[in-house]
Amino acid sequence: MAAERKKETIRLEPESVIPILKPKLIMTLANLIEHSNDRQEFLKLCKRIEYTVRAWYNLQFEDLMVQLYSLFDPVHGAQKLQQQNLTSQEIDVLEQNFLAYLFQVMDKSNFKITTDDEIEVARSGQYLLNLPIKVDESKLDKKLLKRYFEEHPHENLPDFSDNYVIFRRGIGMDKTTDFFFMEKLDVIISRIWSCFLKITWLDKLRANRSSRHQKKDPKKDDETNPEADNEDFVKSFLSKLTIQEPTFDRMIVVYRRASSKTNLERGIYVKHFKNIPMADMEIVLPEKRNPGLTPMDWVKFLISAVVGLVAVVTSVEMPKADPWVIFAVLSTVVVRLIAELFYFSFQQNMATYQNLITQSMYDKQLDSGKGTLLHLCDDVIQQEVKEVMISFYILMEQGKATLEDLDLRCEELIKEEFGERCNFDVDDAVQKLEKLGIVARDTIGRYYCMRQRHVNGQMC
Repeated sequence: MAAERKKETIRLEPESVIPILKPKLIMTLANLIEHSNDRQEFLKLCKRIEYTVRAWYNLQFEDLMVQLYSLFDPVHGAQKLQQQNLTSQEIDVLEQNFLAYLFQVMDKSNFKITTDDEIEVARSGQYLLNLPIKVDESKLDKKLLKRYFEEHPHENLPDFSDNYVIFRRGIGMDKTTDFFFMEKLDVIISRIWSCFLKITWLDKLRANRSSRHQKKDPKKDDETNPEADNEDFVKSFLSKLTIQEPTFDRMIVVYRRASSKTNLERGIYVKHFKNIPMADMEIVLPEKRNPGLTPMDWVKFLISAVVGLVAVVTSVEMPKADPWVIFAVLSTVVVRLIAELFYFSFQQNMATYQNLITQSMYDKQLDSGKGTLLHLCDDVIQQEVKEVMISFYILMEQGKATLEDLDLRCEELIKEEFGERCNFDVDDAVQKLEKLGIVARDTIGRYYCMRQRHVNGQMC
């Protein structure tokens, strides 16, 4: 039924992130200014804007985030909490304050909470990870985030939001070139299994069962197209293939481990990852269970064993010259081959999973804890500075503009000069320009900038 089909695509709106390094942005804009005196004044203004914006945020981030988080650092936080002699209620208030500041910084950094639809689409594909990965929810705290979202409601929260939250920002692309022998072997196994089900008429039983409303694990959905071009598959088996998958450019996972009977857990984990393929996003999940054979794998093993056993027992009762003996021997060989293929395929998938987990720890994990928070704080400052610089440059070079015109001109500049697309946050940019006192509005509401020399003198 069309209404019950899994979503295969989803539209992700671009975040208001300027994907340009600040030094490159400053020098490119400066080189576009015709007069050398104006160019020098602009460079001087850029430095003063950065100093001012950094001063706005540094005290807030240092006091409210870094110092607060030191109480909930999974490594040393417990000792600091003991030294503070705080009551349980006071600690509850502090941890909720920390989460409130953290979510504000996430919003300022243009991170978004992943929704159920995004998770469903990501998990419906296969890339390098072909095992069903599940979270052991018994090892995760269910009170911290639940209390936060009760006090700070959000739209489109995922089902797992009581246990952990996954933030994402930016979209990229990952490409891998290899022979993918084991993956091709999986296809062969699936085709052999499909033929086996047809010969034994078990496919009808399976079709009746699947017609009921049962949820399938997309990572183990081995359905193949019976009309697939076998000749093309044979040609491609010995050749290298290049596959690609969209990636989440940045992902941050926030969670707390469950408390034990003897120890009340207060640590809050904040982990930062980069370039995570959407179809393999399970590698960032916290407290993952060790993957094993799925119930469907066990069914395949048992059916193969039963069919082989029946064929051997029946052949013993038949005359030696009967063709059934030959069929029984061949059936036993085929069943054993299928079982061994299943086993080797599972072992290879396990090796791939372990390699991906290792890679996520060393290559794809940017930082955790305090390092992640400091990175977020600096990222907010950099984005704010770049928004001010671009919007001021446009007003300086292109003259007065309404809010809509300024938004359009800034996006066009980013696209034409840097070849990047960006949903420019013009409201936030103008708000900071007004706070800095370097823009004003005329009688009909158009924005214009002050003279650079006057602004530089004012900001000294």
